[in-house]
Amino acid sequence: MNWKSLLSANRDARAQNVADIRNEFQRDYDRIIFSNIFRRLQNKTQVFPLPGSQMVHNRLTHSLEVASVGRSIARKVSKQLAERFGNEILDDIYDIDTIVTTACLAHDLGNPPFGHSGEETISSYFKHGEGKSLEGLIPEYQWTDLISFEGNANAFRQLTHQFRGRREGGLSLTYASLATLIKYPYPSSGKGDRKKYNVFNSEIETFEKVMNGCGIPRLDEKMPVYARHPLSYMMEAADDICYLILDMEDAHKRGIIQTKSIEEHFIAFMNEDADRWFFERKEQIYKTVTDANERMAFLRATVINKLVDCVSKVFIDHYDEIMEGTFSKSLISHLPEYENNALENCRNFSISNIYKHPSVVKIEVTGFNIIGNLLSEFIHAMLHQESAYSKKLLSLIPEQFMTDRTDLYSKIQVVLDYISNMTDLYAVQLYKDLRGIE
Repeated sequence: MNWKSLLSANRDARAQNVADIRNEFQRDYDRIIFSNIFRRLQNKTQVFPLPGSQMVHNRLTHSLEVASVGRSIARKVSKQLAERFGNEILDDIYDIDTIVTTACLAHDLGNPPFGHSGEETISSYFKHGEGKSLEGLIPEYQWTDLISFEGNANAFRQLTHQFRGRREGGLSLTYASLATLIKYPYPSSGKGDRKKYNVFNSEIETFEKVMNGCGIPRLDEKMPVYARHPLSYMMEAADDICYLILDMEDAHKRGIIQTKSIEEHFIAFMNEDADRWFFERKEQIYKTVTDANERMAFLRATVINKLVDCVSKVFIDHYDEIMEGTFSKSLISHLPEYENNALENCRNFSISNIYKHPSVVKIEVTGFNIIGNLLSEFIHAMLHQESAYSKKLLSLIPEQFMTDRTDLYSKIQVVLDYISNMTDLYAVQLYKDLRGIE
C-alpha cells in the first residue's frame, strides 16, 4: 500500500466550485461534528446510567476523547516516520491526524441505545427470540447480519447509505476517512469464526468501492475480505486506551471503586526505574493537589500519554507489515510486556468490578426489555402492514428510514435503522408511550 492511494480524497457526492478554506479531510471532520447522528450520542450510554448527578461519560464525550487521543497518536507517528524516512514523507501523510480524528469521532455512530447490550438484544431477537421464525425466509448471507447485529457495520451504513430524502452517499465522506473507520474489513457472511465485522450485506458495493479506491489489497478471491487501512490501527488504539482508562475513572467518580484501588492500577503503568520522573512529579503534585478527582485526572492523563507513546512505537516497529497488509491483531496487543501486564490487570479488574456492577447490569437488562419490545412491535407491524394498528405504528417511523424495496431484509432494516438511531431517553419514552405508562 502507498500513502497517495491510502489518503484518497474521493467521495461519492462532491460539491462543485465551492470556495472553501478547508481541505477535503477537514470537511469530513466538520460534517461529523455538525451532524445530527453525532449530536445524538450525548444521550447514549457509554457504561454508566444516564443522566446522573455525577458527570460520567456518554457516547459523545467518549468519542471526543477518543478523537483527542487518536490525533496524538497520528501526530506522534508522523514525527517518527519523518525521522525514519526524512521530512519528505510528511508531504504524503500531512493530513493523517485529521483523518484519524474524524474516524475516531465516527467510530460509535452505529451503536444502538444502551451500549453493547443493545447490539446483543437485536442479535438475540433474531437468533433466539420472535425473529427466529423468519429464518429461512431471508437468504443466509443477509440473515448473518441480523443474528450478529454489529454497531461497527451500522456506523458504516449510517455514514454511506442514502436514506430517503437525503443526498447520495450519506454524509459523503472521503474514501480515506471511511476506510480508516473500518476495523473489520469484511461482511458478516465473510467473518468466519471472527466475532465482529464492519459491513452489512446492503453496503458491500460501497465498501468495495472505498477499499479499492484507497488501493487496499483484497485478501480473498471469493469473499470481499480486505487488508486494513493503516490508519484504522490508530483509531482502534485510541478507542482501546480510552474506554479502559476512562471507565475506571468514572467508576471512581461514582464511588463504585475505592480511589486507592484505581490509583494503584494507574501507577502500575509506571516503572520505578524507567519512569523515575513520574514518581518525583507525583510527589510534587500531591503536596498541593488534595482533591481526589484532580489527582485521578493527573494519573489518567499520565497513563494515556504513556500508552500513546507505546502504541506509536508499535506502529513504527511494525510499519512494513502494516503497509503490506500482513500485520495481525491490534497495536494494543503488541504493547511491551510491562505496559501490557498493567493494561491486562486493568481489563480484568474492570470486568470483575465495573462491568458486572449492579448499576451497569440494570442498564443492560433495561435495554434488553425496551429494545426487545420495540423490535417486536415494529417488526410485527412491518410484516402485517394491513392492520389499522400497524399503520398507526409505522407512521411513527420518520420518512427518512422508509424504503421502496419490498424484500423482507430491507423491510427489517427500516426498523433497525429507526431503533438503532434512537437515544436511550427516546427509546425509554417511546416504550412508555406504547405501553400507556406515564
